[in-house]
Amino acid sequence: MEITWYGHSCFRLTERNFATVVTDPFDHKTVGYDALKLKAEIVTISHDAPGHSYSEAVKGTTHVLTGAGEFEIGGVFITAIQTASGGRSAKAKDKARNTLFVYDYDGITVAHLGDMQDIPTQSEVEALGTVNVLLIPVGGGSGLNAAKAAEVVSLLEPNIVIPMHYSTPDAKVNLESLNKFLKEMGLGRIESQPSLKVTRSGLPDETKVVVLDYQKD
Repeated sequence: MEITWYGHSCFRLTERNFATVVTDPFDHKTVGYDALKLKAEIVTISHDAPGHSYSEAVKGTTHVLTGAGEFEIGGVFITAIQTASGGRSAKAKDKARNTLFVYDYDGITVAHLGDMQDIPTQSEVEALGTVNVLLIPVGGGSGLNAAKAAEVVSLLEPNIVIPMHYSTPDAKVNLESLNKFLKEMGLGRIESQPSLKVTRSGLPDETKVVVLDYQKD
C-alpha cells in the first residue's frame, strides 16, 4: 500500500483492488497548504474543525466516517475509537471529541490519531491493537506535543512512525517544529521522501520514523 501526505493531518491511503481512504481533509484557507484535489471512496474525520473535516474537498466519496464503530468498505477493515474529549482540565467539556481510526489493508494496519491530546488509556491502546504504521500529531497546538508523542510511540511500539500536524513553511496554524519530536526520539535530521510504500515483508523490526514531504497538486 502507499501512504501520501498532503499537509496537516491529511493522508491518502491507496492499495490496488482496495478502497482509497483520505484522512482529515482540510480547508486550505484555514490551515494553509494547497487546495486539496483528491478522490477517494472513504473519508475519515477525527473531529469537527475546518482543518480536519472539510470532506467537500474530496470527490467520489461514498462513505464519510466521523464516529466510533467497525466498518468494512471496499476490502478495508476500519476500527474507529472515540477518545475522551481533549485534556482532563476543567475546560475539557468545551473541547472537541476525537476519533482514532485504524485501517487494516489485508493485514497491514495504519492508525491515525487525529487530534489526540493525551496519552491513550490502557483500554484505548488495547482497542488500537497491533499498529504497523502510526500517523501521529507531534507539533502541539490542539494535538500531542513532541514529548507526549514520543511517549505514545513507545507505548504503541509501531513498526513505522509518520509524524503529522507540525509547523511547515506552508502551514498557517501555529505549531511546533518537527525537530522537537525528532530530538525526543533521539534522532537527528531525517531525509524526507515523497510517499511511503508499505509491504508486510518490508516492515522494520525496530520502530522507524519516516518523514514525508507534503504533496502539492
